[in-house]
Amino acid sequence: MTLARDFVPSRIKTSDPLHEPRMLTEAEREVFRVRSRNARRAKDTASLSNHDVTHLVNKPTFDPALLMPQQARNGLTTLSLFSGGGGLDLGFDRAGFVHTGSWELLDDAASTLRRARPDWAVFGGEAGDVRGVDWRQYKGNIAVMHGGPPCQPFSNAGKQRGASDPRDMWPEFVRAVLAVKPEVFVAENVAALATARFTDYVATTIMSPLSSQYTIHQVKLQAYEFGVPQARRRVFFVGFLSARQGAKWAPPVPKFQRNTDLGNLPVVVGARQALGLQPIGFDDVSPTIRSGLSGPRFTTSILSSVSAQRRYEALQIWPNGVAIDRQAAARFAAKNGHFRLSVADVALLQGFPEWWTFEGATYMKLGQIGNSVVPPVAYEVAGSVAASFK
Repeated sequence: MTLARDFVPSRIKTSDPLHEPRMLTEAEREVFRVRSRNARRAKDTASLSNHDVTHLVNKPTFDPALLMPQQARNGLTTLSLFSGGGGLDLGFDRAGFVHTGSWELLDDAASTLRRARPDWAVFGGEAGDVRGVDWRQYKGNIAVMHGGPPCQPFSNAGKQRGASDPRDMWPEFVRAVLAVKPEVFVAENVAALATARFTDYVATTIMSPLSSQYTIHQVKLQAYEFGVPQARRRVFFVGFLSARQGAKWAPPVPKFQRNTDLGNLPVVVGARQALGLQPIGFDDVSPTIRSGLSGPRFTTSILSSVSAQRRYEALQIWPNGVAIDRQAAARFAAKNGHFRLSVADVALLQGFPEWWTFEGATYMKLGQIGNSVVPPVAYEVAGSVAASFK
């Protein structure tokens, strides 16, 4: 006979209408409270000027910019929707495309773009809400429209509600494409969108309204196959207004492999080596970085799953409580002695160069990073699209 458990509600308020509170007993909640209090005390202690530094400040050896050599301007214009922290924008920029405008709902993310590229036209906050834009003003003037509609409706973290999720912005991306008629569109999302669960959604929401005018390719790309030390598979939809150009397009081919057993490609750098950490006899790519904005409450953790936790433990990297900078991370050692990540380290593992910095609180910076398209992957997609114009 199973005894009924006495569940108690959380004391932490949330305004997220999609929040589904965990069913926990008072004793189970107290475990989390104690853990939180201890972490807060440790962080406060670490902030004291006389606190001993446990770790040396790491000096990364990995430079993502080397994976994205700046190309000469090709005269091909781009529009960016759901720009976020700028992964697609940066990749297309480095590939030589000419930026026309970026739209991003989050003010901090828009500030990130403005700081990185002061000469860009960036629409943020209310002005960055794509639902209020009349796209017809850009018709006939855009070579490529690109964007990553919010992935939460299709991700495990977002409960995979699909079209019933109010964050589903694919219909808005499709609306923009139909109004602007770019020569090419590129859209990215989590790989789950390409699974059987969402076959009907893709057919109805994406393919049906666009396939009569565009030749559409669907391809999955893995981050570490393009030199980034992270396991991150994403699906890209690439559509061509010209059927001839669409038939000509060839998707990016892998340039790196994860280990030496798979072929003759060079092996991608591991996370520890990329971050400049001491060898421990084991290294590998990072697990998929989770956005701090993907759940009902904001967080400074990048941990995405139980299997990811085991991988981080093997790497001796602590994925929770990411620090604002490397100096703070060195002062605030993880309880188990593992290396504590900083925002700059997470950005590096996502493929952002050191000079591309993020605005906002720590959780917001991590949210922008975790939601972004990996820039070197975006760069390879952009390069393949540019080649189709020749």
